[in-house]
Parts: sequence; C-alpha cells; structure tokens
Amino acid sequence: MWNTTLCYIQREGQYLMLHRVKKENDINHEKWIGVGGKFEDKESPEECLLREVKEETGLTLTHYAYRGLVTFVSDRWTTEYMHLFTADAWEGELLPCDEGDLEWVDIDKVCDLPIWTGDKIFLDLLRQDVPFFSLKLSYQGDTLVEAVLNGKALLEV
Repeated sequence: MWNTTLCYIQREGQYLMLHRVKKENDINHEKWIGVGGKFEDKESPEECLLREVKEETGLTLTHYAYRGLVTFVSDRWTTEYMHLFTADAWEGELLPCDEGDLEWVDIDKVCDLPIWTGDKIFLDLLRQDVPFFSLKLSYQGDTLVEAVLNGKALLEV
C-alpha cells in the first residue's frame, strides 16, 4: 500500500496535465493525469504535494485546496491512497518534466484524452466543486469495476 498526491493546477479554464510518456514500467503510461507522486517518509499530504509539484513542474504552489481521498484497488497493483488537490496560484516558471510532457488543456476537453475511467468520476466531482469526498475505485486490469463515493455505490459490476 502506498500514499500519493495528485494535483490539478488550474488557470483560465485549463488544467496543467502530464502526458505520461517518458518512464518505463509506468502504470500510467500513455495516460494524461495531473501532477504528483509518492510520499516520502514522514511527509504530510501537503508536504508531498508541494515537493512533487516543484519536482515535476518547477512551480511553487501558493494557493491550493485538499479536495478528496481516492482509494485505488486493483488486481494488479498495490492499493493506493491518493490525496487529491487543486491549485490556482503559484510562483516560478514551468519547466520540462522527466516523466512526460506537460500541457495546458481546456478543462472541458480533459475527459476526451486517454485517462483512467475512474479519473472521469473525480474530475467531475472537482468540476461540481463537491466538498471533500472519499472515492474508492476498484479495477480489474484496466477496467473499472466498482466506484463508491462517500460509502455509497456509484458503479458495481
């Protein structure tokens, strides 16, 4: 089991998206996601967020919000607890990322990109400005088989 952060940095109706194309053996290979990564020892979610965003983008976040906890369960990978954030202010200049290509994408076009099916659920919750939520997403291979929002089933196979 591991803890990660994921952040959707927003400006003018767009999210900064990372097209994961540069790392080998990447479970997100060829997918588009926000920016973030795994916790280091003794880090809080906020400390991990700030470090990972700086490492992947060169940006120092100055205004962000903790939006939810997403639990990923899979028949292939270790269970992951992803701490989900949005941000709308930062300092610094965008730098190239060694994990993929960074690109500003219109928020209403993000779900047209190759993304995980479950990501569409939490991206919709972010768009709706839903208060802090807990979302459990269960996958068999690349197929979403269960989604549970705040303890209530959204999808079951």
